[in-house]
Amino acid sequence: MTASKWQVEGQYYENCSCDYVCPCVPGQMMSKPSKGWCTFAMGFRIERGRFGDVPLDGLGFVVLAHTPEEMAKGNWSVGLVVDERATHEQREAITGIASGSAGGPMAAVGGLVSKFLGVETAPIEFKRDGVSWSVNAKDKIHIEGQGAFGLDPTRGPLQLSNTGHPAADTFSLARAANSQVTALGLSWSDASGRNNAQYAPFSRPG
Repeated sequence: MTASKWQVEGQYYENCSCDYVCPCVPGQMMSKPSKGWCTFAMGFRIERGRFGDVPLDGLGFVVLAHTPEEMAKGNWSVGLVVDERATHEQREAITGIASGSAGGPMAAVGGLVSKFLGVETAPIEFKRDGVSWSVNAKDKIHIEGQGAFGLDPTRGPLQLSNTGHPAADTFSLARAANSQVTALGLSWSDASGRNNAQYAPFSRPG
């Protein structure tokens, strides 16, 4: 991909198969995931964005991944579901941003990925009602989250800061209400309400 300056900002939502609270970020990716492995879905709703001369406003995408053991050990399998409304140029731009091949925060974890699962398209719908949210990509992806609170709920959802997470350095913690993934060779289903979720505004340059 031709190097281009890019900037995207919007809202980020993630569910993972680890129990709430996911140990991977506080453990600097060296902690064993709750189930010994981790599958996660990261949804990005781009409110404003541009890759060179290509506008990305209003589009969305979901990064899907599976890690077979501690995240720092690598061997990740990663794929991408992109909004079906995206043109070829927009899909290529989003793939570059999401994979890290166009630089930016995702490039920092590129060395951990051993298998790229490819890119699929689907209509992607984001819904948000206060601290409740969902991301749907037809029959491929459905994730839901509900903000998690501490001892004083009037202070807002619990947050983790200074995380170094490629999507957002500070994010709010949530409990996953439902997680369904059938795409790119990955299959994951959990409606127990015990899994981890998180969300945040994002603003990333490349």
